Amino acid sequence: MSLADWSGALIYLFAFAGGYLLGSIPFGLLLARLAGLGDLRQIGSGNIGATNVLRAGSKGLAALTLLLDAAKGTAAVLIAANWGENAAMLAGLGAFLGHLFPVWLGFRGGKGVATYIGVLLGLYWPAAAAFCAVWLIVALATRYSSLAALVASGTAVLMLALTGQSLLAALFLPLTALLYIRHAANIGRLARGEEARIGESRL
Repeated sequence: MSLADWSGALIYLFAFAGGYLLGSIPFGLLLARLAGLGDLRQIGSGNIGATNVLRAGSKGLAALTLLLDAAKGTAAVLIAANWGENAAMLAGLGAFLGHLFPVWLGFRGGKGVATYIGVLLGLYWPAAAAFCAVWLIVALATRYSSLAALVASGTAVLMLALTGQSLLAALFLPLTALLYIRHAANIGRLARGEEARIGESRL
């Protein structure tokens, strides 16, 4: 392996690791503690994301959590983009995995929706816009946040494939699969008609 090959490999490694560290910052958990809401993992669904912050009773903190969880994905991509598209994609992958499996929380993180959007925004903003539009339409029609995320993520992958973004589609297909896996319990509750709607508490 030449020096150039080693240099490229190190860049990719640092891009992934840097993305992972950014993605693993548990903003929802930190903000809830700072606001005196307690340990978010012991509230509502136990998730560390914006939806559970909303269930804990703070719309402002939920919105801030959503923005920060998305921003860390976008930031990881944009920083790594200085070393090329492949580095940006690896950083995005790292950020998403960092949110799902943060080392600081015993690899038990969130479901990844906001970070997914943030990574998508950094890599191909039209697909991120489509995600948000579909999420909003489904959420308004059904008031199910989980269902909106599942439909929107599938739409995003389809849009990437149809617009010729084959490399990004190949990246987001497994990310979407992971997002679905993380929502397995939600899917079960949706099937049984037991899923909490937006604004309802699971406390």
